[in-house]
Amino acid sequence: MEFTLCVWTQIDVAARGDPFSGSPLFSREGRVARSTSNVSRRGGTRGLDWYAVSITILGIETSCDETGIALVRDGELLADVTATSMDEYARYGGIIPEIASRAHVQTMLPTLDAALEKAGVSLQDIDAVAVTAGPGLVGSLTVGVAAAKALAYSLGKPLYGINHIIGHLAVDELVDGPFPEKFIGLVVSGGHSSILRVGSIATDVEELGGTLDDAAGEAFDKVGRLLGLPYPGGPHIDRLAREGDREAIRFPRGLSQGKDKARHPYDFSFSGLKTAVARYVEGLKERGEEIPTADIAAGFSEAITDVLTEKALNACEDFGCDTLVIGGGFSANSRLRELAGQRAAARGITVRIPPIRYCTDNGAMVASLGYALVSGGLESSHLDITVDTSMDLNRIQM
Repeated sequence: MEFTLCVWTQIDVAARGDPFSGSPLFSREGRVARSTSNVSRRGGTRGLDWYAVSITILGIETSCDETGIALVRDGELLADVTATSMDEYARYGGIIPEIASRAHVQTMLPTLDAALEKAGVSLQDIDAVAVTAGPGLVGSLTVGVAAAKALAYSLGKPLYGINHIIGHLAVDELVDGPFPEKFIGLVVSGGHSSILRVGSIATDVEELGGTLDDAAGEAFDKVGRLLGLPYPGGPHIDRLAREGDREAIRFPRGLSQGKDKARHPYDFSFSGLKTAVARYVEGLKERGEEIPTADIAAGFSEAITDVLTEKALNACEDFGCDTLVIGGGFSANSRLRELAGQRAAARGITVRIPPIRYCTDNGAMVASLGYALVSGGLESSHLDITVDTSMDLNRIQM
């Protein structure tokens, strides 16, 4: 019933009109536009009052398997609540999109209620609704966007459909404060490994390079399966790698030598590394030798973190940036954090990585980017926006 209501609202809003089509919540004088009344059921408003007030953003994240809802007021996090269906996938060894979509439907309202209660606010206190519009799984994205449209329409508030990947960087502002004038972003997750040049988190983001095949997190999950580790493999390989010798086995570093490096200075390739690990394990089995899983995990982890940190820091130097911001689920990896910190310090570069709880998908990252768009005076999204499963990383909002 809840899912039917969300889909109906999505279709009905498109038919009735978009009262906030392309409207900024901020005026050019830096004041906030707040509706004096709810949007009428026929799609009109009775007017706007312009006056200086604080801004409260509701953020909704449903790009994969986590239902995340958060509230940010004036750049400060009020509440961040996440419901996950990760335990459902352990027996399958990966995300099942249909299960993820249904889980979002079931947890959307309870998670929203919990976030509002934790923040001590009501729906009427919200000034704008931000939601992940892409990239991600089509079913999961659709549930979140439909819910956000329903809330924005019924409350008479503007809607901001944002890029999930850029949100992984934006969340760091909630922890470490305002970003510098320019910086390099490294986003590493199950689906992405990308280097971004950021002039403004709200208006100026350029993808410099990304993975040509497997993402870092995806490679970790596949190698984890190869080593017989539970899903998801990332955290288990990370723990196992700390027990091993990272110098014992040197696995290949893709696109890091000669012409490949010159042609792809900011791109990654991890499929060859995954194949190298598989062949190494197969060779040991054929010879009847013991498989040193800890050393394999350590060598594999070192190969990935070596390439990620080296290319990201090279980008900092090439573009004259003294700050590297790292985000995404894989940024929780302990060796990545350690190696990035060591290498950055040697080059005089500052590394910013949010706490682990903000590395995985969450509503705080969406609300944070939404706040940046609103406070920057950017126009809101149309209520007839659709989801974009492969949203371009040069695009910040729909």
